[in-house]
Amino acid sequence: MKAPKYDLEERLMEFAVRIIRVTESMQRSPAGTYVADQLLRSGTSPYGHHGEAEGAESRDDFIHKLKVCYKELREARRWLRLAQRVPLVAKPELLDELLAEAEELVRIFAASLRTAENNRSKKKHER
Repeated sequence: MKAPKYDLEERLMEFAVRIIRVTESMQRSPAGTYVADQLLRSGTSPYGHHGEAEGAESRDDFIHKLKVCYKELREARRWLRLAQRVPLVAKPELLDELLAEAEELVRIFAASLRTAENNRSKKKHER
């Protein structure tokens, strides 16, 4: 049996879709609107930035764009935790899976950054 193909682009798109659905369901109080807006921005931008990283013009450009994805995912994770704690959604326990996915994505990007930076260092030492 073949292992399923790991598709980070699809995973980031699904994460963004879920973020949109969560933000659309948030309370429309001043706090709910503020958190929803912040979460919408930080939770959907990694999908687009990942596409930019795929088309990077150099190793440094690639690393920079990966760092943007990483930072945005970390921010989204914090807004999700806040939305769950307040709570700003009707069923805060439903955010558990989304928080777990945010955590996994943060770890994936942290590992990718370490690898890219190590490869950059090796390349510089080969010169």
